[in-house]
Amino acid sequence: MTDVKIYAAIAVSALVTAALRFLPFLLFGDRPIPRWLDKLGRLLPYAVMGMLVVYCLKDVSFAALAGWLPALIASAVTVGSYVWKKNTLASILAGTACYMILVQAVFPL
Repeated sequence: MTDVKIYAAIAVSALVTAALRFLPFLLFGDRPIPRWLDKLGRLLPYAVMGMLVVYCLKDVSFAALAGWLPALIASAVTVGSYVWKKNTLASILAGTACYMILVQAVFPL
């Protein structure tokens, strides 16, 4: 991929991101946000997290202990650290680090 294509992709991504951020202000201005959109804004983050959990655990194999135990332990670490600290980023990092340590050092395939 050439430098021009890379810069073009970055520019398009930045423009789309900015447009999506400004679009609600342009559409609604000073008017109140409709109830359905407010409800969607409250429910969508939970739906996205649920989809991410399903995506992360979809390939777990129960044929061997090394196939499912690291994912179970890392998931428990993620949930436990979130309940403890209420920090999403820290809990995701802790769960990811735990999983990587388990599959690389404790349960190598």
